[in-house]
Amino acid sequence: MTIDDRLREAGITLPTLDIPAAAFRPYVLHDRQLIVSGQLPVRDGKALFTGKVPDRVSVSDAQSAARLCVVNILAWAHHATDGNLGRIQKVLRLGGFVATSEGFADAPTVINAASELVTQIFGERGAHARIAIGVASLPLNAPVEVEATFALEP
Repeated sequence: MTIDDRLREAGITLPTLDIPAAAFRPYVLHDRQLIVSGQLPVRDGKALFTGKVPDRVSVSDAQSAARLCVVNILAWAHHATDGNLGRIQKVLRLGGFVATSEGFADAPTVINAASELVTQIFGERGAHARIAIGVASLPLNAPVEVEATFALEP
């Protein structure tokens, strides 16, 4: 089963993205590595979730936000590989950040949703190293941000 087949099976349609004019790039290709900048839970330019976990955003909604971050990561990976996600040889690392309310210490449970989706889409190639940390705030008052590093086939 191809990655595109797995995306369809998961009901995921990748958005079409354009490189923004910003002080950073949404991704960098270097040798055979693709690093995708931190992605927020946005769709069509709008934040779908805002606030800290769990006071304003439930753990379940934060997990949905983490999955949306992965969809945006995959959209940039699609852009970087000229539409060929099959070039991704291995998911090396996910970095997950959760804006947490005081006393909430379960950021890994939120980021597990991102890890599980990556593994669903990439199969064995999706097994990755990871960090999941709680932070005081994120851009756009997002509850979650996820970044990724991939190894590419030549």
